Amino acid sequence: MASQQKSGGDVNVPALLDLTIDNITPNTIRINSQSSNARLTYLMSRLVTHLHDFARETRLSTDEWMAAITFLIGCGQISNDVRNEFILLSDVLGLSLLVDNINHPKPAQGTEGSVLGPFHTHDAPTLPNGACMTADPEGEPMLALCTVKDTAGNPIPGVKIDIWETDSSGHYDVQHADRDAPSERCVMVSDDEGKFWFQGLKPVSYPIPHDGPVGKLLQLLKRHCWRPAHVHFMFGKDGWDRLITALYLRGDPYETSDAVFGVKQSLIIDLDRVDKETAEKYGVKEGIWLLKYDFVLTTQEETEKLKDRLAEEALKKLGLSLKLVDHLPVPDLD
Repeated sequence: MASQQKSGGDVNVPALLDLTIDNITPNTIRINSQSSNARLTYLMSRLVTHLHDFARETRLSTDEWMAAITFLIGCGQISNDVRNEFILLSDVLGLSLLVDNINHPKPAQGTEGSVLGPFHTHDAPTLPNGACMTADPEGEPMLALCTVKDTAGNPIPGVKIDIWETDSSGHYDVQHADRDAPSERCVMVSDDEGKFWFQGLKPVSYPIPHDGPVGKLLQLLKRHCWRPAHVHFMFGKDGWDRLITALYLRGDPYETSDAVFGVKQSLIIDLDRVDKETAEKYGVKEGIWLLKYDFVLTTQEETEKLKDRLAEEALKKLGLSLKLVDHLPVPDLD
């Protein structure tokens, strides 16, 4: 196939054919296939294929195409340092959970992941075990007693744990214009027995931001914008697969219709009440809410092996001739 040299650089561009509805896809893929990065080439090939097939299958109109572009522009315009509308869009389309499940599969013993959400920050204070991470006097106090273990039941010390939740009004601290310090969030480290414990609030249901493009999309789809009550957790330690998850309260009215698809049965919990002995041991009031949960992490090696096996099974099922490079599929040209 003849090629053309682009002025200003040594780039050989394949000559395009007389473009039609039927051949625009292979032409676009061919001109995008000059990179030495096999993974990038593969990603662009599949992206173009599915986008073009979508347009052909739906007979996408010019007005609809422009509406989609305007929608994406709006997502960018409303995003800022504390609000990312594109993450929200990924969440409500179920893509965030799908990508997490693909990249961080869990064996039967491992704690399942959930969505990160748009309100995690990097300024949470590191607090000692037992500390209170909330400054909200209106919420219902809750003591959380947790452990971090491996799949064999051994405690994992020294795990960094990010924890965050809303206040009693259903807002994260970054949603308040007068925020002057982090609240309802902290970082802790598991002790020698893999334990960590903290004081927070009984979580409440809350709406995701719905005053922007994503909120308007949900309205058009006749979907609500609510998330069930939950607390976020993120676990990190060298040699261990990062776990982003959340615990959800059983019986929440939005338990089965989470706007961002984060709920999994294994992550639904019941709260208890702190008895006298526990209150004295942890220095809290008797009768406040009690959350107890044992988190199970998997090693990086365990996760990579499981990820590779599941990828190979999925590719075989799809009839694709691919190989894995750095645990990611690329065309097998050998």
